[in-house]
Amino acid sequence: MKVLIIMGSQTDENVMKECQNWLNWFGIENDMVVASAHRNPDKVRELMVTAKEKGYGAVVAAAGMAAALPGVCSAYTSLPVLGVPLDGGLPGGIDALYSIVQMPAGLPVGTLAVGKAGARNAAVLAARMFALSDNAVAQKLEAFKEGGYRI
Repeated sequence: MKVLIIMGSQTDENVMKECQNWLNWFGIENDMVVASAHRNPDKVRELMVTAKEKGYGAVVAAAGMAAALPGVCSAYTSLPVLGVPLDGGLPGGIDALYSIVQMPAGLPVGTLAVGKAGARNAAVLAARMFALSDNAVAQKLEAFKEGGYRI
């Protein structure tokens, strides 16, 4: 299985590279794409409705400000969606955090910390999910934990 990292803008890449780098360290295949819930809603929908058949086991969706992207992703897939709020609107990304964490019942998004810490934790959380059925990822996860979270 692999992880689809989706972000609303190319400018989000500097934060989401953190997620991608850690997924790579865990040996989890991943793809990173730019697709905005506001500017490219059809692209987002297509990515989500085809994600499972393309071998994705989870989605990491990052967005700032109104942060609609993670919720829209959750609306179109039954895969786990991990939301990474990004700074860009109100100080500290609090607007994005509230937007992602306050999803309606039935449309869950696992919400992480704002920014790079959240991007890293999205990779670790995906690794924990995949480790349930992938021994190689489980071993890397144990090495990660034994290393004091510093690789």
